[in-house]
Amino acid sequence: MKVMFVIEALPTNAVELENVIQTVADIEAMVQPDDAWNQKTLTELLEQDSIRLLIAYDQAKEESVSHCEIVGYCLYQTTFEQAEVLRIGTDPKYQRQGIASQVLNKLHELLQLNQVESLLLEVRADNAAAIALYEQQAFSIIHRRKGYYKVPHEPAIDALIMQHTYI
Repeated sequence: MKVMFVIEALPTNAVELENVIQTVADIEAMVQPDDAWNQKTLTELLEQDSIRLLIAYDQAKEESVSHCEIVGYCLYQTTFEQAEVLRIGTDPKYQRQGIASQVLNKLHELLQLNQVESLLLEVRADNAAAIALYEQQAFSIIHRRKGYYKVPHEPAIDALIMQHTYI
């Protein structure tokens, strides 16, 4: 059985919006334990006109999206013809089900509709699963930041800058 996920923009209802942002912050804490963005940070970012959040809901559980479980997200910024993925994450219980691919497909669709020419993202050089996903999505490495990610008492990890072009 193929699991269905719905990818949507943020709700406009203030209470729902707050719940969605809190859930994203909770997932963020699970998938980015060393560098999670909290609800306050996410809320402040979303106050900027150029920053948007796509939400992946598990449609198998409920008919109405407002009662669906949030399983993933993508926070991105668009500046003229350029866009950048700021954060992307999937609830660990739902990983390896194609959610991030579906979210990126939806993002590609939206960006092309808005005449965006390219999409950038940054990924840790040691995150093989994410790099494989991005390569499947036709991203290519355009730059390497040596020793960018630093954790105390561990060797620094390079950051890879990857780009997907639409034109």
